[in-house]
Amino acid sequence: MQSKASVKRSEQSSGPSWRSLKKAAVLFVGIGLLLYAGVYYAAERLLYRTGDANPFFKVATAIHGSYDWVILGASHAMPLDFADFNAHIERETERQILNLASPGTGPLYNRFVLEHFLSRHRTANVLYVVDSFAFYAPTWNEDRFADAKLLRRTPFEPGLALRFLDYAMNEGVEAAPVLDYITGFSKINNRKRFERDIWEGEKRFERTYRPSASATRKRITYLYPETASDPDIFKRYLEEFAELIALARREGASVAVIKLPVPAEYESQLPNEVAFDAAVSQLLAARQVPYRDFSLTMDAPHFYFDTDHLNRNGLTEFFNRHLKAILIEDKSRRW
Repeated sequence: MQSKASVKRSEQSSGPSWRSLKKAAVLFVGIGLLLYAGVYYAAERLLYRTGDANPFFKVATAIHGSYDWVILGASHAMPLDFADFNAHIERETERQILNLASPGTGPLYNRFVLEHFLSRHRTANVLYVVDSFAFYAPTWNEDRFADAKLLRRTPFEPGLALRFLDYAMNEGVEAAPVLDYITGFSKINNRKRFERDIWEGEKRFERTYRPSASATRKRITYLYPETASDPDIFKRYLEEFAELIALARREGASVAVIKLPVPAEYESQLPNEVAFDAAVSQLLAARQVPYRDFSLTMDAPHFYFDTDHLNRNGLTEFFNRHLKAILIEDKSRRW
C-alpha cells in the first residue's frame, strides 16, 4: 500500500492543483479588466476630442460657472446652436447662452439634463422649446436614456452615474442603460468614434427644403405613436414638465416657454394640438410662466431645411423678429 505522502506526491505530479488554477483564473480576469479599463479610458479621452452635440458633453466642457440662459428641448431647439449661430446670438444679446437641447427628448430627459447642469453651474433663466410629441410617449422620455447614440457620447462622471441610478430606481428608467453607462459598453463599441458628434440636421442647416406632403406624413407618423391619444400618458409628462419648472425655480432661475415656427402643412397634421396647447397654457398660466406660441408665424418653405426645422435664414429671421427680445428681457447678470 502507498503511504499518504506518496499519494500526495503522486497527486501533485499528475497536474496543477486547484490553488494554482484559481490563481491563474484570477490573473487572467485581472489582465482582462486592466485591458478593458485601458480601452475604456482611451474611448473616454477620444470622446472629448470628437464631442459636440451631446448635452452632458456641453455641461462637462462649459467654460462659465454661470449663464444668462440655458436652452432645453428637442430637435427644434438644436439649430439655435448649429455652426456659429449660438455665438451670433450671444453677440447680439450680450448674454451667455448654453444650448442643452437634444433630438427626440421629452420633459423627463430634459429634467435629467437640467439637474446635472445645476449640480455644477448656475443660470439666471431657462428657455424651454416645447414640442407636443415629446409629451405623448415613453419613447421620447424613459426610452431616451437607453439610446446608444446618446450614451456613447456622454462623458463618465460619478455624480452623473448616481443620478442615472436614481432615475432607474425612482423614475421608471430601465437598469440596462445605467449598466451601459457605467461600463462604457456603447462608448467602447462606437463605430463612429472618430467622427465629430453632430446631429445629422446640422449638415443641412444651410439648405432650403422643397415641400413634400408624403415626407410630412411620415414625419408625423414617426413622432406621434398610438399612445398620443392616451390621457394618462400625457398627464404624466405634463407633470414632469411642471417638475422641471419647479426645479429651475428652486435654483433661482426664471423660466420662459416658446413654440418655434413650423410650416402650416406640418402644424395642421399634428394630432390633438389644440388640446395640447390648452393644457400647456393652463399649466404655465397657473405658474406665471411666460409662454409664446410662434408655430404659425413663418410658413414660407425657404425658412426650413426639412419638414419642420428652421434653416439659417429662418432662424435669423425668427431671432430678429421675436427671440432677441425674449433673451434680453431679463437685464440681470449673474457675474
